[in-house]
Amino acid sequence: MKTGPRSSSRLSLVMSTWFIVHPKGLVLRRGGEKVILPTDADAIALGLDIANAHLIGKYDDADALAIPVADVADGSPYEIIGFRALIAFFDVEVFSLVGRAMHVVDWATTSKFCGRCGTLTTRSEKERCMICPKCGLSTYPRIAPAIIVLVRRGKQALLARNAKFPGAFYSTLAGFSEIGESLEETLVREVREEVGIGVNDVRYFGSQPWPFPNSLMLGFTAAWSDGEIKVDGEEIADAQWFSADALPAIPPPISIARHLINAWVAEVVKP
Repeated sequence: MKTGPRSSSRLSLVMSTWFIVHPKGLVLRRGGEKVILPTDADAIALGLDIANAHLIGKYDDADALAIPVADVADGSPYEIIGFRALIAFFDVEVFSLVGRAMHVVDWATTSKFCGRCGTLTTRSEKERCMICPKCGLSTYPRIAPAIIVLVRRGKQALLARNAKFPGAFYSTLAGFSEIGESLEETLVREVREEVGIGVNDVRYFGSQPWPFPNSLMLGFTAAWSDGEIKVDGEEIADAQWFSADALPAIPPPISIARHLINAWVAEVVKP
């Protein structure tokens, strides 16, 4: 995929869909209870430097472009909606573009200067990369691998409430991989640290990019092997074994955590 700056001259020839990233969320227009992604006209109205947009894919056969914005004037027809709140408005395909836009903009705005010598970087015309004109360092978008796991014990599954989750929201366990760890080692360590139990029979389930701001969630299932639940009290406020017919509030359908839970429920409630 070509990722260099887009020429403003193309605006008269090709209509695009814009993913305008603000530090607090995505800039959109309201259409009743729906949200509308900005067009070329909106990008111009917002005074964006459209020549430096990032091509992130296609949306309805048009270019999908990402670009940062520092502020939106009060009284404008535009609204900033937090990224997590956007889950309620978009399907998986569009939310994937939202995530890509957020990730690309975060990388571009935090890679303006070389991490080795401090020189102002330039953007590659050939690939998604920032290049230092002085020392030659190439800076690519950072992707942080993290495991997410549904731990099972018989026909029950372990769900936990993160200390930062609102209300009584429960999900699967998750954590970032550390330097020198395999994903399996990360999984075993995170489960032991967060809820005090051991696991085995680790099996890969699937993956999902998660743009908060640059994670790649790698989903697994695992079986309880030993120990009793003892939450760490810092990241995890509560954890319990649940049966499929008595679940608490769980993650939205768009998330891989929900996919893990749904797959388990479908298996244990088979006739």
